[in-house]
Amino acid sequence: MVLIRRGFLIAAAFTAAAIVLLSLCLSSVAAGLSSPAIFTVVLDAGHGGVDPGVLGVQTKVKESDLNLMIVRELQEDFENAGFAVVLTRTDEGGLYGLPTEGFKKRDMQKRKEIIESAAPRLMISVHQNNFVSDRSRRGGQVFYNGESEEGKALADSIQSRLNALGGCAYSALKGDYYMLNCTQYTSVIVECGFLSNAEDEKLLTSKSYREQLAYEIFTGTLAFLG
Repeated sequence: MVLIRRGFLIAAAFTAAAIVLLSLCLSSVAAGLSSPAIFTVVLDAGHGGVDPGVLGVQTKVKESDLNLMIVRELQEDFENAGFAVVLTRTDEGGLYGLPTEGFKKRDMQKRKEIIESAAPRLMISVHQNNFVSDRSRRGGQVFYNGESEEGKALADSIQSRLNALGGCAYSALKGDYYMLNCTQYTSVIVECGFLSNAEDEKLLTSKSYREQLAYEIFTGTLAFLG
């Protein structure tokens, strides 16, 4: 796969973001509103700490580590385009305090608190997929809350970019998951690839591919906002 140089991608993204943000600013002025033109985006790196998520089929790479690395790439893309970015998880640790009974519930509740406090335009939760009954399955898959029209629109927009990147033809899917149901803010879960698939695992452990993957999620988000 030939990857376009990141500098040109970011420049294009910045231009697109500037158009979106300028349009919103002008709309706010016209309506006499005082809301800021800049968007806040929450990026959630799934799992962490004693909860590694799924493991790579060959390298045993931890999902939690890949999630955070992709979120860091996304953070750079969004911030370079002028967005305010809030991360739920900033290091390898979890958000549960001590790893005692009920740690997973505490971890999820803390993520909800961060999202609600940020009052974002949208939230993107980054994960990796696993399908041991069919290790040939690969590519990115996006989930949304079935009761959210905006969530579906955001998921569809990101899914189209992931399909173009991976040569897949998936549709965004409804998902009954805590990170989609815990807040009223527009939210999606992006399963970036299948760690049960050796080809996806090889790609996901490549920094250049993670940069491209993050860019596709970013541009899909811009298209939704525009």
